[in-house]
Amino acid sequence: MQNEEIMTGEMLVETVENQLAEGNPLKVKETLMRLMMTGTPREEAIQMIACALSVEVFDVVKNEGTFNLKRYSENLDALPDMPWEYEG
Repeated sequence: MQNEEIMTGEMLVETVENQLAEGNPLKVKETLMRLMMTGTPREEAIQMIACALSVEVFDVVKNEGTFNLKRYSENLDALPDMPWEYEG
């Protein structure tokens, strides 16, 4: 896959906003509400969710695989911690 096909941060945020608007996956809205209820500003929460989404996008590109909804949900559950940043 060529570099221009990899999603930018702005595209990831737009994708998260689309997921919220469509209510799919529902876990995205649940995560946004949870983060905001604990004091995280909406924009920051969206950025965190986009980071969790980027893990999946990167894996799809790197391994030419399919989107792993289970892992995406697990990464959303971990927010605001981002344990995948420390994986080797």
